[in-house]
Amino acid sequence: MTSLEPPVPLLDLGAVHGPLLEELVRDFERVLRSGQFILGPEHDSFERELAQACGVTHAIGVSSGTAALSIALLALGVEAGDEVIVPAFTYFASASAVTSLGARPVFVDVEPERFGLDPEAAESAITPRTRAIMAVHLYGLSSSLGPLLNVAARNSIPLLEDAAQAIGASDGGRPVGTQSAAAALSFFPTKNLGGLGDAGAILTQDDELASRTKLLRVHGDAGNYTHVALGTNARLDALQAAFLRTKLRRLAAWTEERRTLAARYRQALAGTPVALPPDPQGATHTYHQFTIRAPKRDALADCLRERGIATRVYYPRTVPAQPCFADLGHAPGSFPVSERLAREVLSLPIYPGLRPEQVDRVAREIRAFYERTPAGTNADGGNP
Repeated sequence: MTSLEPPVPLLDLGAVHGPLLEELVRDFERVLRSGQFILGPEHDSFERELAQACGVTHAIGVSSGTAALSIALLALGVEAGDEVIVPAFTYFASASAVTSLGARPVFVDVEPERFGLDPEAAESAITPRTRAIMAVHLYGLSSSLGPLLNVAARNSIPLLEDAAQAIGASDGGRPVGTQSAAAALSFFPTKNLGGLGDAGAILTQDDELASRTKLLRVHGDAGNYTHVALGTNARLDALQAAFLRTKLRRLAAWTEERRTLAARYRQALAGTPVALPPDPQGATHTYHQFTIRAPKRDALADCLRERGIATRVYYPRTVPAQPCFADLGHAPGSFPVSERLAREVLSLPIYPGLRPEQVDRVAREIRAFYERTPAGTNADGGNP
């Protein structure tokens, strides 16, 4: 039955940008008058402000989150024929950034609490060709970094954080990007800090690595058309930097709003058959997504859609199960935790501007679905 109530979108960027409209217009006009549209003072100011906000020495602006990953890997010395350990459950770009360099992603299962790279499985996957380990922070929650940092240190292999979904998150009181070799951020418009177009950044505490990433984003040009490395074109537009500066000033407040909405979801969904997002002690979850694990996930999503509530599955299959990686020969069951997550995860609406009564409505519809439809079991025969 279709609901007569107004729809609840998964994300409403109009609600996010509406209060900022005048400032964003001023940003546009300022950059237009400056005549400096690539890199430049606006860009440099954003890099400084971002580094300070993230607690790192260096923030290097680039054209996208994917570019941030590939350039960071290149700066870490990854070359064609090398291997990079990547979680099986993540967004596709975590792996495609590796293949773009001619390197090979070695997929490893995730652990079941935070959905981050499993440290024991990662260490078992190390070979003489391993040049980097990639930790992905899903949904706004940091992986458990301590064990992964220990694996990396024991084997003298750099740890790169894919923090595209986790700006502002922390683990053990330390912000993401402050303990590893580097971290990659995405400012895709849907992110907690999103541009009005594509953009990304690399965070690092390493002066030499920062210098190399700055070189690689401009074709390896050391100045006066002297190219000392094989880089690429991945510069950040000054206009995106200007917009991001304005939005960065709101990020802390937006994060707290997301956490407040998440707490309301937790209270409203308590006692239902769904598994709520992990919120481990000692970690700060920024709730880029509020992702539950749900029995009868697809039927629930269909029901919510009929009632005007948008949801999304991030992600419906593991990365090694993608058709383009069929040649790697991973059979079903190779990554049991990742495969189970792909069957169960469902992201609910959460964004600055979402009203508490909308959260209550989403939770009420989920409760009603399970009252009408016994939760039963998922496809693997287990409950979430």
